[in-house]
Parts: sequence; structure tokens; C-alpha cells
Amino acid sequence: MSGTDTSVKSLGGGPVVILVDPQLGQNIGMVARAMLNCGLEELRLVRPRDGWPNSAAESAASGAGVVLEQTQLFDTTAEAVADLTRVYAATARPRGMITPVVTPRQAAAELRTALATGTRAGVIFGPERSGLVNDDIALADAVLSVPPNPATA
Repeated sequence: MSGTDTSVKSLGGGPVVILVDPQLGQNIGMVARAMLNCGLEELRLVRPRDGWPNSAAESAASGAGVVLEQTQLFDTTAEAVADLTRVYAATARPRGMITPVVTPRQAAAELRTALATGTRAGVIFGPERSGLVNDDIALADAVLSVPPNPATA
């Protein structure tokens, strides 16, 4: 049998996930579901296009209501990351910025170390259509570069 076992406490304590300008409620819900599957519960939204709360997100979350219930809403990316000490900006496009670029494996190791010492950390993701703008990336300590599938790039 599959599903969320609400009798077991979630792992919690992982990095904050920040979605900037998310377009579809369904995508927010699917992110919440993926987060809960990985033991992450802190989701922040910056200017969701279709508003918040969103019934499409609730439907797509499929048992991850705990993530949606505590989701925080922000007007700017700067406000969303203000309390975080270590921030990664996820992007696949080269930007020519001074910000260090790390692989997903490097970022995971650095996040694990930071979180173990009590450092508040997060990962910023941009809108589905266009990704993060440079002003949002400039708020990060490092760029988390996920190489795209060459067949779809």
C-alpha cells in the first residue's frame, strides 16, 4: 500500500525551498509532494502567479498538506531569503557571474555540513518558463547548476 503515513514524524530540518514567481498551482503542489518525500517541509513562495492559497496546489500535493499548510508567502526574493545564512540559486544556464558554481553533489554536501552546524540554508528555484533572473541569483552564495538533458536543451 502506498501513501503518506501520518503516524510517523517527518525527518524535517532540511533546507528551505523557495519558488520565485511559480506559475501553476499544480507545480507548487507537486513540489510540496516531492519535498515531503525527501523529508523537507519548509516551502516559501515569492509572487505566485495564480495566488495563494491555491486549490490546484492542494489537489496536486497528494498528501503533502503539511507542507502547504505552513508555506510562507513573500513579495520579494530578498525577503524570502533574509533569515538564511547559506543560499543556493538553481539554474542550468551559464550566467558569467562571479558567484561560485557548484554541482548538485557539492551543494548537497555543503548543505549537509551547514545544516548540521545549525546554519539556516535554502535553495531558490525560478519560474517554470524562464528560470531565475540575475537579480535573484545575486542574492545567493552559490549557483547550483544542474546540467540539462542535451536532448532537450
